[in-house]
Amino acid sequence: MERQQLLESWIKTQFPDKPFTLAPVSADASFRRYFRVSFDDSTLVAMDAPPMQEDCVPFVHVAGLFGAAGVHVPTIVVQNAEQGFMLLSDLGSTTYLQALEANADDADRLYHEATDALVKIQLASRAEVLPNYNEAFLLRELNLFPDWYIAKHLKITLSDDQKAVIDSVFAEILKNNLAQPNVFVHRDYHSRNLMVIAPNPGVIDFQDAVYGPITYDLVSLFKDAYIHWDEERVLDWVIRYWEKARKAGLPVNPDFPEFYCDFEWMGVQRHLKVLGIFARLYHRDGKEAYLNDMPLVIDYLRKACKRYRPLHPMIILLDELEGKLDEDVGYGF
Repeated sequence: MERQQLLESWIKTQFPDKPFTLAPVSADASFRRYFRVSFDDSTLVAMDAPPMQEDCVPFVHVAGLFGAAGVHVPTIVVQNAEQGFMLLSDLGSTTYLQALEANADDADRLYHEATDALVKIQLASRAEVLPNYNEAFLLRELNLFPDWYIAKHLKITLSDDQKAVIDSVFAEILKNNLAQPNVFVHRDYHSRNLMVIAPNPGVIDFQDAVYGPITYDLVSLFKDAYIHWDEERVLDWVIRYWEKARKAGLPVNPDFPEFYCDFEWMGVQRHLKVLGIFARLYHRDGKEAYLNDMPLVIDYLRKACKRYRPLHPMIILLDELEGKLDEDVGYGF
């Protein structure tokens, strides 16, 4: 409440003659919070990013990069880096997730527009502009799975043999991920971070963008932790993106089956990471709602691992962990 009062006071200094109301919009998985600032004739969105926990500099930097690429991102109206406050243009209140849950018939159009925006982001890519999504970075994310999902959430201590399996599978995943061409990567390009607005989509929550594997954002979009689509439909959408990307001159693999294999392997990295993040959000931050999204992510992980022989040991490990839970507490994944 203290920070909200500070935020209100700061907004009053920016608009001393304009009465306004402040209402929560959302809180993301970090410490950031967002509020809609409603004036008589317009609205803005206020970002509250506590400086002790959050750095606004990457947000400003990536907003400039993506905006210059022709992507619809919030305009920064005014900012106070010292206090961690920012006023942004309002991209509306309807996320892709809300729109798709209300009317799934819009999916083809919305995803077509989302991949158009993604291609623009990727075409703007340059090395040494964003942090490198390198081996250490990718491995640090993978380790969230044993550290938070297995140890903290499942409360299981891995045997030496099981640890060896994880190390071996992680090495295979990284070998694939690091061999992919690099582009700008949003890192959370999914239905909660795409807004329905003209021009569509509005893109938000991009402050953690990096320079990394070309399939990563495509996985975020089509193997979304918050909404599920039939695999046949996902395959069709990925093909359409691939054709679009090739035509634009992006460095996608010219052989589609190989490109789709890269897409799936990148997905395995993301699914393992996301399970760790969701466990951390629950156990460290008390955000229980993310537990409801774990089963879909586990389903994605299992299906992908079953298709590729080097990933089969991960299926065996998941079965062993499930058996351990059944044995100890009477429930599985």
